[in-house]
Amino acid sequence: MSYYGYILLFSFLGPLVLSFDKKVAYYRKAPRLVLPIFMVSGLFLIWDQWFTERGIWGFNLMHTAHIFFGKLPLEEILFFVVVPYNCIFIYEVMGAYFRLENNPKLNRLFFGVFFILGMLLILQQPTGWYTLSSVLFAFALSTALLIFNPKWLSQFVVSFLMCFVPFLIVNGLLTGATTVKPVVWYNPAEFSGWRIITIPVEDLFYNFDLLVGFVAFFNLGNKRLAL
Repeated sequence: MSYYGYILLFSFLGPLVLSFDKKVAYYRKAPRLVLPIFMVSGLFLIWDQWFTERGIWGFNLMHTAHIFFGKLPLEEILFFVVVPYNCIFIYEVMGAYFRLENNPKLNRLFFGVFFILGMLLILQQPTGWYTLSSVLFAFALSTALLIFNPKWLSQFVVSFLMCFVPFLIVNGLLTGATTVKPVVWYNPAEFSGWRIITIPVEDLFYNFDLLVGFVAFFNLGNKRLAL
């Protein structure tokens, strides 16, 4: 198995085993992941393919199994299944154990800081495709969330913050924290150059965009099942 494959496998094992926790019972909700994987992951894979074709980012062959779909290695396809599964697991744990009420003050504080960070990134690199696409998409989603104020918004905010630790581990491994050459490389002309250790700060916004879509469709599936 490739290095990228091992990263995905070990990041997936914990949530998979804990999915059988009686209070969370995440395994019973697996059918609700089908719609988000199809709709959201499909969109992000198109985005991923387009950026890879244009050299905005790319993958080191030495860390993959050399099985490609278009320009994307198999492991990258699986990334858009494993990571959302793990993040929605954290979202469900927050709901099952803490039953978070929607808190407008918390939401405004989070999105205020988020908007400031995004603006700083754009000012740092106003022409970078990765910076502009990830940040502006996040701004659009954030605005929609604040306007419609879904009842799960604070649960999402806390879950996103809780995902920060596994985010640092997984993205750090992918961006070269423990290897001479990273699994995923980034064109320096297309992002701000700001990093959290080895991770482009734009990855925070990219992961936010991904997780918002998954939580929204996941909850939509819940409403349909409730009918």
